Amino acid sequence: MFSEYSELLHPRWVPASPELLRSVFRQHAAGVAVITARGEFGPVGFTATSLASVSADPPLLSFGVGTGGASWPAIAASDHVGVHVLGEHQRELAATFARPGADRFGAATAWHEGPEGVPVLDDVLARAVCAVVTRVPAGDHRIVLAEVLLGDHTGPGRPLVHHQGRFRALRD
Repeated sequence: MFSEYSELLHPRWVPASPELLRSVFRQHAAGVAVITARGEFGPVGFTATSLASVSADPPLLSFGVGTGGASWPAIAASDHVGVHVLGEHQRELAATFARPGADRFGAATAWHEGPEGVPVLDDVLARAVCAVVTRVPAGDHRIVLAEVLLGDHTGPGRPLVHHQGRFRALRD
């Protein structure tokens, strides 16, 4: 029904598709985070721009994870995850955790094992160790709802953002 009226509403409306959604969200500047978990064969992690605050009491956050990604099996099985808000000085770290097949926890990545065995990245703007509450199916992703157990928000610098398909620095 919508499609028969779309030309009346706006001449540039196009039908929904994965590419349309990607194009719309390229216009949306988003903070950059890395989500980590302990996997069966070592630490896993991925770059996320879907991090959102959900509730202050109890302290809940959410993020999306693709079920086809290499990190999904560990995220699906983990009771705890690490959430790391990246600074503008961490573009390469964001790219490493976004690149399929990259050695994400190699020598170039400063990290240590934190509470609940969660891999914790060093030198980030903020981080939290969270207990997974639930995983909600959402198309080819899952929305993970997690409760913040511990956190640190005292990292140096300014946030890294993702806009127009690139990692960028936030400017006034």
